Amino acid sequence: MNASIEINRNSLADLKKKTLLVLTPSYPNVDESFIAETFVKYQVAELKQYFQKLIVIAPVLRSFGHFKKDRLCRNYSYDNVEVYYPRSIYIPLFWTGEIMVDNRLKIVEQTIDKYHLDFDLIHAHFTWPSGYIGVKLKEKYGKPVVTTIHENGEWFDKEVEMDHPLINAAWSGPNALIRVNQKDVPVLQRYNKDVYSIPNGFSPFFYPIETTIAREQLNLSADMKVVFSLGNLIKRKGFNYLIDSMDIICQQRNDVLCFIGGAGKERRRLQGQIDRMHLSGNVRLLGSLPGDQLSLWMNACDIFVLPSLNEGNPTVMFETLGCGKPFVGTRVGGVPEVITSEDYGLLVNPADSEDLAYKILAALDREWNREKILAHAKQYTWGNVAKEIMNVFEKVSG
Repeated sequence: MNASIEINRNSLADLKKKTLLVLTPSYPNVDESFIAETFVKYQVAELKQYFQKLIVIAPVLRSFGHFKKDRLCRNYSYDNVEVYYPRSIYIPLFWTGEIMVDNRLKIVEQTIDKYHLDFDLIHAHFTWPSGYIGVKLKEKYGKPVVTTIHENGEWFDKEVEMDHPLINAAWSGPNALIRVNQKDVPVLQRYNKDVYSIPNGFSPFFYPIETTIAREQLNLSADMKVVFSLGNLIKRKGFNYLIDSMDIICQQRNDVLCFIGGAGKERRRLQGQIDRMHLSGNVRLLGSLPGDQLSLWMNACDIFVLPSLNEGNPTVMFETLGCGKPFVGTRVGGVPEVITSEDYGLLVNPADSEDLAYKILAALDREWNREKILAHAKQYTWGNVAKEIMNVFEKVSG
């Protein structure tokens, strides 16, 4: 990416009179007691300055009151953004992969009709269902659509292998596709000639704070080395390999603490692994962290580690760099496209605890140049990423 991105002023003036419709599987609710696809809201925060109005439609699966998302998500508005959470039904046949019921397209159309929503341009997030819905709305309303494909590498590869007509339509139908890494662009060009590589970004909430100050606020020792990691506790994130690596690290030095933030179905298994390996004094699962603590943890650590088995382009990587901290992560998805120099972090083979341990030890022993990391991070602010996206909008709206 180029940090000095310009947008055609005449095109900006034209778009300023228009309304952007954003389709996303989830969106944080009004008080952020429900948080999902937060990066979409961060992106919207930058894009809304370029449009007269933004409309966000995030279908919520109807659960008859049993699930948190259904209970907490209610329509709301702020600034020039309107957010709608229509209730929908989606029932897959897990044993075949087929879909028995999915009315999300229908309820999005009903929401548009019910609230008399008028829009000029559509931006869909993820291939299914938003990308497909965006294509169908393009056909019905004659409005251009741009789809950003955020899927992690494994998910994306499965979509390609499926060769499903609806997935293929979701990729061939938009006026343009955006992929969050560069390596998958040639694959997508088999479906659509207009494909752009634009990474995720980080919000202004992530900025450098003195490590000692951040640690004081989190009651962390100033004398210990701190490794921080964050993500959903699922197998794909590879936290078991990080725990294994800490066993190796603790055999070589006794001043390293590892904190893992996030919730998920793997928590019990990961805690069992920590207990069996007698690492409870060095590895701690933090659970879900409030949004206002994430930047503190990023700044309190010596290094951030992401041991994922596959990714698209992890937002936490950009947030880490935005805090001026080095990133140690696996060579998956778009990670090597961002960590292009050992000045910004170290890359690791996925599913390799020994390699991860040695890279963490090397990173902890190294003097990092925070200013150089921050200079690299500037190109990935959501403000600059939004300018890249606006250039694509301008091309399809021309």
